[in-house]
Amino acid sequence: MTAASSAVPPPPTRSLVQRGPDLLVWGAVILLLLISFKPVEVGNFTRLFTNSENMRLYGADLLRPDFTEWRTYVAQMWLTIQIALWGTALAVIVAVPFGLACSRNISPVWLQQPMRLMMNFLRSIPDLVLGTLFLVAVGLGPFAGVMALAINTGAVLAKLFSEAVESIDKGPVEGVRATGAGKLHEIIWGVIPQVAPLWTSYALYRFESNSRSATVLGLIGAGGIGRLLFDSINGFAYHQLSAIVIVIIVAVSLIDLLSQAMRSRLL
Repeated sequence: MTAASSAVPPPPTRSLVQRGPDLLVWGAVILLLLISFKPVEVGNFTRLFTNSENMRLYGADLLRPDFTEWRTYVAQMWLTIQIALWGTALAVIVAVPFGLACSRNISPVWLQQPMRLMMNFLRSIPDLVLGTLFLVAVGLGPFAGVMALAINTGAVLAKLFSEAVESIDKGPVEGVRATGAGKLHEIIWGVIPQVAPLWTSYALYRFESNSRSATVLGLIGAGGIGRLLFDSINGFAYHQLSAIVIVIIVAVSLIDLLSQAMRSRLL
């Protein structure tokens, strides 16, 4: 054994007491999985093989896409992307002030806790429920989808933005404070420059997600390619369904590539 290798310290060890909380957490996760095995019907896994003929017949239709109406599909997919874009943009506008208000190191407790509860409440409401609510208010069309995405995504981003603010370096903030600047100047010059790249990355991630969520909102009449998808499913037009799915996959993949390129320049 060489002197260098003998100088390497042994790996740290943890006692059973120290590992106790971790063991309890993982034990609880395993217990929940076992408890939920029957309710979610995991036992039906075998039907994937016993009913494989039905899957083959369905898959055969999907393998023959019909692009006769491809212009319509592309136009509706573009509308879906615009819904996601506007929904995300409005969500960012909402999330910036609410994210700061939810941050433990920025806002007082009397403001922070109510804001966190409100964001938790809004995040808990499914997009389809919000979409239906806005459909009643503004009627059928893409604006209802925009508002549904803006509210739900705004609440999600507010949480992510607040967590980013809570992890900032206090040095720049204290430096701004030392100049006699007010709270607003501390946020503008000490907080925002630190979190802006991460906030932008979070917004891009949510835009990717909203591009898919906007498709689902089309099922309830909120515009976009989701309506065509729903009509194809109800009409058993699987050749058209396959073409629509391909258009969605291509569009989402391109958005993902663009988003990755933008994030790589930010972080």
